Amino acid sequence: MKQLVRIFAALFIFVGILAGCMTAIFLLILMVRFPLLLIAAVLTCLIFSRLRSTANNTSG
Repeated sequence: MKQLVRIFAALFIFVGILAGCMTAIFLLILMVRFPLLLIAAVLTCLIFSRLRSTANNTSG
């Protein structure tokens, strides 16, 4: 019984990792196909990093 639980846990972890990788590849393909999504993602990262750095400067 214990080995069956381990197999199901390993299968669940494998499926989760596989789904995450497929999602990342799908998003990468979408960003290459539609450049506006790539620009939006880059701008979002820049804005987030600036906000995070200003929040760290004001709280410290």
